[in-house]
Amino acid sequence: MPESFLLGRLLLQFNSEAADIITDLSAVALTPDGNLWVGSDETTSLERLSPVGHHIFGKHQRLAIADFIDLPGKCEIDIEGMDFSSDYLWLVGSHSTKRKKTKGKDPDKDIEKLTQIETEVNRYLLARIPVKNGTLCKSISHPENPKNKLKAGYLQRTKTGNLLTDALKDDSHLGLYLSAPIPSKENGFDIEGLAVRGNRILLGLRGPVLGGWAIILEIEVEEAEPGVLRLKEIGKKGKLYNKHFVDLNGLGVRELCWKGEDLIVLAGPTMTVSGAMRVFRLKGILGRSGDSLTGQDGGDLKVLFDLPFKVGTDNAEGLSLFPYLDGQNSLLVVYDSPDAGRMVEKTAILADVFRLGL
Repeated sequence: MPESFLLGRLLLQFNSEAADIITDLSAVALTPDGNLWVGSDETTSLERLSPVGHHIFGKHQRLAIADFIDLPGKCEIDIEGMDFSSDYLWLVGSHSTKRKKTKGKDPDKDIEKLTQIETEVNRYLLARIPVKNGTLCKSISHPENPKNKLKAGYLQRTKTGNLLTDALKDDSHLGLYLSAPIPSKENGFDIEGLAVRGNRILLGLRGPVLGGWAIILEIEVEEAEPGVLRLKEIGKKGKLYNKHFVDLNGLGVRELCWKGEDLIVLAGPTMTVSGAMRVFRLKGILGRSGDSLTGQDGGDLKVLFDLPFKVGTDNAEGLSLFPYLDGQNSLLVVYDSPDAGRMVEKTAILADVFRLGL
């Protein structure tokens, strides 16, 4: 297996209000206007960075997601994936529950906390926001058909989540994980990857991993009413989703991004443990009808490289293609819990760019 080849680094400069998120970066997307959009799993905002020098992004602007779509609560969205497609910036929350954290002060109280599972309504968000000239908008004219409008919108919410989680509750593989519910990072249901083509959406699951097989959900959306999206039938017998099982060596999906027609898959441990982060290439995912299962022996799924491993730090979370050196697309990676060596100052951090040989 080829080793990772670090081409270089990008310096990401934030302003003072980003001190609370700079060590919690969980998603990144590059838009055609040259801006980088960064998400954190601790906020309800998106961060825009613009090129200010050679491999330097700054002019940080924080944009509240609630300015463009309605959010049902004030809690974090737990943004885990971002992508740009057809003039929309897409984002997805983890759709997961979480177990209460212990505080290490009172053993009895900590033991009790470990019985408590929380649900936060903002985590069940799959949304798109139009982008024009580096600016997020509630609504813009379609660039090729001005009579049509591109509107910010989100997948319709329900009492227990949204239309996707409702559709999955009776699923033979995933239903148990949603009805229990099993917390994220305990092999529970946890979306951490997003890749979009038009209205077709791929959602990578960190968990559950079933018998060593990770899962990528495929859905398609359409507008039910202005600002509200619904699931479109794409599977057999009116199913609203397809399940693609992939052999990631027992790891779960931690992020997705496109390379042409191929899907780049970042894989990592499902549980809260330090472990190798591995990058795969998956071919032909959008050409499949119905559910599928892909091993590594048929040529459609290939290990590209492992990311450098450090215990307890540098957890790769966000992926995006990025033109580097000769202009060819390389792989940009941003990290949660970054190593101290990445911190240039309190509000600036280094992201990595790896060679992506396919």
